[in-house]
Amino acid sequence: MEELHKGHRDRLRKRMLEKGLDHFEKHEVLEILLYHAIPRCDTNELAHRLINTFGSFSGVLDAPYEELLKVPGIGPVAAALLKMVPQMLRIYLTDQSERGCVLDSTMKLGQFLVSRYVGCRVERTYLLSLDNTGRLLACRMLSEGSLDQVPVIPRQVAEEAMRTGATAVVLAHNHPNGFAIPSSQDISLTRSLYTALKGVGISLADHIVVAREDYYSLADAGIVPVRD
Repeated sequence: MEELHKGHRDRLRKRMLEKGLDHFEKHEVLEILLYHAIPRCDTNELAHRLINTFGSFSGVLDAPYEELLKVPGIGPVAAALLKMVPQMLRIYLTDQSERGCVLDSTMKLGQFLVSRYVGCRVERTYLLSLDNTGRLLACRMLSEGSLDQVPVIPRQVAEEAMRTGATAVVLAHNHPNGFAIPSSQDISLTRSLYTALKGVGISLADHIVVAREDYYSLADAGIVPVRD
């Protein structure tokens, strides 16, 4: 039986290397991934079990670690591997997108930020520092957790912007379990930042709210005068 599994795994690996994963079924992709955590088991059956439990391929990768452990056949190593995939994808996409990028439009900002939040299940706030052409100088995570738990302080934002030599900044945060619609607190924070940054000669170019593949620009909405 072990030789049978090995032969099947070898054939799938060869097919993947020759043709890529685009024509694989979702459970086959998951099956191959699980090879690296489960050396001796029929991961095809396990892949089906995971997708049936969480509803989809992405549902498996987004599932909490503790919930993955409840699936028969999934141990700590396999669960940790599954949790790594979205995070590795996020690092790959953000690293790729930052190479000499110029963020001089809402669409470019939105695409950049959506990739940064791939697989992120908690609220994170980022500050993007830009020069006068829109070229990215720095991208720093300011806080993790809700704004109620980890407030963004306008003075600290201004200090970070001056440290990087920015002429403009973009604030961004995500709503991991909601919609890309700013709350009253988001709007109040943006107004405070606009005032604090204007006092030191730095422009607040935008405040972007991200929710999965969607994003919302407070500048485009004209909610606050973030663009002079």
